[in-house]
Amino acid sequence: MSRRSTRRPASRHPVNRELFDEAPMGARIADGVTGFLGSWRFLILQTVLVLFWLAGNAYLLSKPFDPYPFILLNLAFSTQAAYAAPLILLAGNRAAQRDRLTLEHAADETDVAEKQNERLLGGNTEILKHVQALEERILQLEKRIVDSLEKRT
Repeated sequence: MSRRSTRRPASRHPVNRELFDEAPMGARIADGVTGFLGSWRFLILQTVLVLFWLAGNAYLLSKPFDPYPFILLNLAFSTQAAYAAPLILLAGNRAAQRDRLTLEHAADETDVAEKQNERLLGGNTEILKHVQALEERILQLEKRIVDSLEKRT
Protein backbone atom coordinates (compact mmCIF):
# COMPACT_ATOMS: atom_id res chain seq x y z
CA MET A 1 0.00 0.00 0.00
CA SER A 2 1.63 3.26 -1.10
CA ARG A 3 1.16 6.48 0.77
CA ARG A 4 0.82 9.79 -0.98
CA SER A 5 3.95 11.83 -0.75
CA THR A 6 3.53 14.85 1.49
CA ARG A 7 6.77 16.31 0.20
CA ARG A 8 6.39 18.94 -2.52
CA PRO A 9 8.75 18.76 -5.49
CA ALA A 10 11.29 21.56 -5.66
CA SER A 11 9.86 24.72 -7.20
CA ARG A 12 11.21 26.21 -10.41
CA HIS A 13 9.80 29.71 -9.98
CA PRO A 14 11.94 31.94 -7.72
CA VAL A 15 8.91 33.27 -5.81
CA ASN A 16 7.74 29.75 -5.03
CA ARG A 17 11.26 28.75 -3.98
CA GLU A 18 11.39 31.67 -1.55
CA LEU A 19 7.90 31.25 -0.12
CA PHE A 20 7.50 27.47 -0.06
CA ASP A 21 10.81 25.64 -0.37
CA GLU A 22 12.69 28.01 1.95
CA ALA A 23 9.74 28.89 4.23
CA PRO A 24 10.27 28.70 7.99
CA MET A 25 8.67 25.80 9.86
CA GLY A 26 5.90 27.97 11.37
CA ALA A 27 4.81 29.24 7.97
CA ARG A 28 4.75 25.71 6.56
CA ILE A 29 2.66 24.52 9.51
CA ALA A 30 0.26 27.46 9.11
CA ASP A 31 -0.08 26.72 5.38
CA GLY A 32 -0.79 23.07 6.10
CA VAL A 33 -3.36 23.81 8.81
CA THR A 34 -5.19 26.45 6.78
CA GLY A 35 -5.07 24.16 3.76
CA PHE A 36 -6.75 21.46 5.86
CA LEU A 37 -9.27 23.87 7.45
CA GLY A 38 -10.35 24.98 3.98
CA SER A 39 -10.87 21.47 2.64
CA TRP A 40 -13.88 19.23 2.12
CA ARG A 41 -12.12 16.60 4.23
CA PHE A 42 -12.21 18.95 7.23
CA LEU A 43 -15.84 19.95 6.67
CA ILE A 44 -16.94 16.32 6.46
CA LEU A 45 -14.83 15.30 9.47
CA GLN A 46 -16.15 18.15 11.59
CA THR A 47 -19.76 17.41 10.58
CA VAL A 48 -19.34 13.74 11.49
CA LEU A 49 -17.77 14.63 14.85
CA VAL A 50 -20.59 17.06 15.70
CA LEU A 51 -23.21 14.47 14.70
CA PHE A 52 -21.53 11.86 16.94
CA TRP A 53 -21.32 14.44 19.73
CA LEU A 54 -25.03 15.24 19.47
CA ALA A 55 -26.00 11.58 19.04
CA GLY A 56 -23.86 10.58 22.02
CA ASN A 57 -25.52 13.18 24.19
CA ALA A 58 -28.98 12.19 22.95
CA TYR A 59 -28.23 8.49 23.63
CA LEU A 60 -26.93 9.26 27.10
CA LEU A 61 -29.90 11.53 27.82
CA SER A 62 -30.05 10.48 31.45
CA LYS A 63 -26.37 11.33 32.04
CA PRO A 64 -25.04 13.26 28.98
CA PHE A 65 -21.35 14.15 29.05
CA ASP A 66 -22.19 17.60 27.60
CA PRO A 67 -25.79 18.50 28.42
CA TYR A 68 -27.82 20.93 26.33
CA PRO A 69 -26.84 23.77 25.38
CA PHE A 70 -23.59 21.85 24.74
CA ILE A 71 -21.19 24.16 26.58
CA LEU A 72 -18.20 21.88 25.95
CA LEU A 73 -18.98 21.71 22.22
CA ASN A 74 -19.24 25.52 22.11
CA LEU A 75 -15.91 25.77 23.94
CA ALA A 76 -14.33 23.44 21.37
CA PHE A 77 -15.69 25.55 18.50
CA SER A 78 -14.52 28.77 20.18
CA THR A 79 -11.04 27.35 20.68
CA GLN A 80 -10.96 26.16 17.07
CA ALA A 81 -12.03 29.64 15.87
CA ALA A 82 -9.46 31.33 18.13
CA TYR A 83 -6.67 29.36 16.47
CA ALA A 84 -8.12 29.30 12.97
CA ALA A 85 -8.57 33.06 12.61
CA PRO A 86 -4.89 34.02 13.10
CA LEU A 87 -3.77 31.11 10.93
CA ILE A 88 -6.11 32.22 8.16
CA LEU A 89 -4.80 35.79 8.47
CA LEU A 90 -1.23 34.49 8.35
CA ALA A 91 -2.03 32.47 5.22
CA GLY A 92 -3.72 35.54 3.70
CA ASN A 93 -0.64 37.65 4.42
CA ARG A 94 1.59 35.01 2.83
CA ALA A 95 -0.70 34.90 -0.21
CA ALA A 96 -0.50 38.69 -0.51
CA GLN A 97 3.29 38.52 -0.19
CA ARG A 98 3.42 35.78 -2.85
CA ASP A 99 1.26 37.88 -5.17
CA ARG A 100 3.46 40.95 -4.63
CA LEU A 101 6.67 38.99 -5.24
CA THR A 102 5.15 37.32 -8.30
CA LEU A 103 4.19 40.72 -9.73
CA GLU A 104 7.67 42.10 -9.01
CA HIS A 105 9.24 39.08 -10.69
CA ALA A 106 6.90 39.43 -13.68
CA ALA A 107 7.76 43.14 -13.92
CA ASP A 108 11.49 42.30 -13.92
CA GLU A 109 10.94 39.70 -16.64
CA THR A 110 8.90 42.22 -18.64
CA ASP A 111 11.73 44.77 -18.36
CA VAL A 112 14.19 42.21 -19.71
CA ALA A 113 11.82 41.31 -22.55
CA GLU A 114 11.24 44.97 -23.34
CA LYS A 115 15.00 45.61 -23.61
CA GLN A 116 15.34 42.59 -25.91
CA ASN A 117 12.47 43.87 -28.05
CA GLU A 118 14.11 47.30 -28.29
CA ARG A 119 17.37 45.69 -29.43
CA LEU A 120 15.51 43.55 -31.97
CA LEU A 121 13.59 46.57 -33.27
CA GLY A 122 16.83 48.50 -33.57
CA GLY A 123 18.37 45.60 -35.52
CA ASN A 124 15.28 45.37 -37.73
CA THR A 125 15.47 49.11 -38.42
CA GLU A 126 19.09 48.74 -39.50
CA ILE A 127 18.18 45.80 -41.75
CA LEU A 128 15.34 47.81 -43.31
CA LYS A 129 17.73 50.70 -44.00
CA HIS A 130 20.12 48.29 -45.74
CA VAL A 131 17.26 46.74 -47.74
CA GLN A 132 16.07 50.19 -48.75
CA ALA A 133 19.62 51.15 -49.84
CA LEU A 134 19.86 47.90 -51.83
CA GLU A 135 16.49 48.55 -53.47
CA GLU A 136 17.64 52.02 -54.48
CA ARG A 137 20.85 50.59 -55.86
CA ILE A 138 18.90 47.90 -57.79
CA LEU A 139 16.59 50.59 -59.22
CA GLN A 140 19.61 52.60 -60.32
CA LEU A 141 21.14 49.52 -61.95
CA GLU A 142 17.85 48.68 -63.68
CA LYS A 143 17.61 52.23 -64.93
CA ARG A 144 21.17 52.08 -66.28
CA ILE A 145 20.46 48.75 -67.99
CA VAL A 146 17.25 50.06 -69.56
CA ASP A 147 19.06 53.25 -70.68
CA SER A 148 21.91 51.23 -72.23
CA LEU A 149 19.43 48.93 -73.99
CA GLU A 150 17.52 51.93 -75.35
CA LYS A 151 20.74 53.45 -76.66
CA ARG A 152 21.51 50.27 -78.62
CA THR A 153 18.19 50.28 -80.36
